Amino acid sequence: MITFRRGAMAALLALSVTLPLAQTATAAAPPAVSAPSSVPAAFSGAEAERSGRVALPRPTGPYAVGTSGLHLTDTARQDPWEPGAGARQLLVSLHYPARKHTGTGRAPYLSAAEARELVRVLGPDMVPPGSGDLIAATRTWARKDARPAPGTFPLVVLSPGFGASRQSLTQLAEALASQGYVVASVDHAFESRATAFPGRGVLPCTACDKTDSGQIGFDAVARGRAEDVSFVLDRLTGPGAVWQHAGMIDPRRIGMAGHSIGGASAARAMETDPRVGAGVNMDGSFFSPVPREGLGGRPFLMLGAGDTGPGGDGSWDEAWRNLDGWKRWLTVTGTRHHTFSDAPVLVDQVPGAPARPGELPGKRSARIMGTFVTAFFDRHLKGADRPVLDGPTAADPEVVFHTP
Repeated sequence: MITFRRGAMAALLALSVTLPLAQTATAAAPPAVSAPSSVPAAFSGAEAERSGRVALPRPTGPYAVGTSGLHLTDTARQDPWEPGAGARQLLVSLHYPARKHTGTGRAPYLSAAEARELVRVLGPDMVPPGSGDLIAATRTWARKDARPAPGTFPLVVLSPGFGASRQSLTQLAEALASQGYVVASVDHAFESRATAFPGRGVLPCTACDKTDSGQIGFDAVARGRAEDVSFVLDRLTGPGAVWQHAGMIDPRRIGMAGHSIGGASAARAMETDPRVGAGVNMDGSFFSPVPREGLGGRPFLMLGAGDTGPGGDGSWDEAWRNLDGWKRWLTVTGTRHHTFSDAPVLVDQVPGAPARPGELPGKRSARIMGTFVTAFFDRHLKGADRPVLDGPTAADPEVVFHTP
């Protein structure tokens, strides 16, 4: 079962962050861009201790990365988890190809208060007490309100794991933006453990409590996220666009990727919204099954941890049978559920953090995730040839191709 793991690992995924909610972005379109062949290593724990800085992997694409944020309210829908809270609210972090040396400085990763809370929830089995300031100072590479690169770009929506915030996928968002994508990472209200919404403070994960108690099933979460994504697309494209730089998005080229329940929601969003032309599920059970008639021939990548091959999760076997377009089922040896987030990169750099025996180092798993997700969208949103998707290679021996 590739569900959201609870306990310490679940908390590790709850990397909540709130970027400043200023709007920002503008025009953009790229020259031909090759799939990233490697991601430079993040600092090791010893290097972090010497420098006093934890860092996300440096993006390898030809573009600098800009970032801005939106706070969106869907007045047509009540919040499904807290009806008394009023209309459905979402936070969206946008990462986009930018002009170099513009913007107002590096975007923050975590506030000090959020980082301290994360360390408290994780507990000493995951990170040493007192690590909050180091994690809060994590270096990102996106610059706030940077001027967009010229042209138009495909849009990729990212949806995080259950209980985690949109910022748990920051390294992937920055990697994609550097390769010529606008990336919209979505926080779904009352579905993460430490996300602060403007004027409302940190919201509880009410959906987590309701699934834990059996009041609702995870299928309801996937359905709700698909509705959220459609609303976000309405607000980023077409006459309803509210983002200052919406003109840099090519509305004919839209994809979605997600981790855990966010990955399951990618398939659901493709089922319900024809604008989503390609999808990636990173280690998430298909709680909302892929329909028997498929997804209209649209491409889909199933990218899982080492234990998620055929027979490991029946929902993946069923999804594979029902997918009716280009498809790949890949697993990565030496990875676990949390690998498909920022968690391993961060924990590897915290001095004194317990070892993760048998797991790939964070910098290696980040390179693999960035390579294959980017290659998938390059092939299906840009029409670029990406041989890395055609079969096993010596460069990536951990990646296993399944053809059940």
